[in-house]
Amino acid sequence: MSDEEKSGDKPAETSAPAADPAAAQAQQTQEVVVNDSSANAGYANFCRVSSTPEELILDLGLNPTPYATGKVDVNVNQRIILNHFTAKRLWSALSMALQRHEQAFGVLETDVRKRVKAPAVDSGPTG
Repeated sequence: MSDEEKSGDKPAETSAPAADPAAAQAQQTQEVVVNDSSANAGYANFCRVSSTPEELILDLGLNPTPYATGKVDVNVNQRIILNHFTAKRLWSALSMALQRHEQAFGVLETDVRKRVKAPAVDSGPTG
């Protein structure tokens, strides 16, 4: 009797590599656990996007006078630098979230001037 038969251990089974590497890749999953305990929350109503061949840069800030005309100073308080792959995933996620929002609440008008309602004109008492 062999040592394996005496101990009851079976030799480790090996599986042949998948014929299609893409199929093997698709079967693997990743569980991402997010720890946001040290995240800084902020608010931005201004975003500037610039890019280099290697990365995409998002400058976020607060425009204190979004309805003003002429020169407006905006302080950028957050800069996020992404590679283009992550930027495309972000674009997809934001697009899906905005589509759901618009389905629930209506189309978002991005032109601030079109959202501002003119004050009602009071014609005074009639009589």
